[in-house]
Amino acid sequence: MTVRPALRALLALDARLTRDDSAQPVSQRRAASAAGPLQMRLVTARGRGAVRVTDRRVEVLGGQIRVRVYHATDAPGAGGRPVHLFLHGGCFWLGSVDEYDPLCRFYAASTGVTVVSVDYRLAPEHPFPTAPEDAYAALVWVAENAAELGVDAARLSVGGFSVGGNLAAVLTLMARDRGGPPVVFQLLESPVSDLTLSQPSARRLGTGYGLTRAALAEGYAFYLDRPEQVREPYASPLLAPDLSGLPPAYIRVSEYDPLRDDGVAYAERLRAAGVPVELHEVPGHLHASVYLSRFLPTARQALDRTAGALRSAHG
Repeated sequence: MTVRPALRALLALDARLTRDDSAQPVSQRRAASAAGPLQMRLVTARGRGAVRVTDRRVEVLGGQIRVRVYHATDAPGAGGRPVHLFLHGGCFWLGSVDEYDPLCRFYAASTGVTVVSVDYRLAPEHPFPTAPEDAYAALVWVAENAAELGVDAARLSVGGFSVGGNLAAVLTLMARDRGGPPVVFQLLESPVSDLTLSQPSARRLGTGYGLTRAALAEGYAFYLDRPEQVREPYASPLLAPDLSGLPPAYIRVSEYDPLRDDGVAYAERLRAAGVPVELHEVPGHLHASVYLSRFLPTARQALDRTAGALRSAHG
């Protein structure tokens, strides 16, 4: 199908308002992005049900990071609840726990699963492999503090949106390779899997659909210190030589997303390696438009289905 009418109007408005700010300092561009009118705090429904939220600090190499824990207060929790580690999007240099707060509240309230959102350090100040190492430290922290958190370390899943989906996929590789905490499920939302930008949709949908190929290339360049890192498995999980032994996956992509084929290709590689995968494409949608759930019924349906996948994965 074509891009949904409401989203076509949004694209037309975006084209009129977008200005080239690449000459401005990264800190200034981050602040402008965080104040934008389409931030999740303004457009994403939080879901029904009370959620208790606490911020904690996790030790990482060279400092500390923040994690935010979302605990549905009306969900049964005998023996410890399932727990889902969430990594936000933002092309490796934007985004935060605060921005993705409504989405994490929605998942916690909708599923009864405790959600732990990770404020990993951002590029270019903290280039690769800082973000995956921060995420791995958070994964270990959750497993080691499961009793205090009221969660079951044997029912630990990971997930994220866009580059957060990249980091979640990488986490499953790291946990497998390092003998780390066992991950039972991966929930990848419009994930980045190939930092070489070689997938067909990156070219076909690279302009005119909100997220651009140029914006992706800029973010990846911020993230990687050296060009050759682009092919490392912990940067581009699609290019990992071996994807066997990874947890089952639910991968959601959008029809008009330049990252669509990143998700599709990764699903195909996982299946070829014997990993159970459910792949769902949201028709007529853009890269992040499924998070417009306060306004678009099709967006809410996509998020409900995603939450359902997480709930089902944890039984």
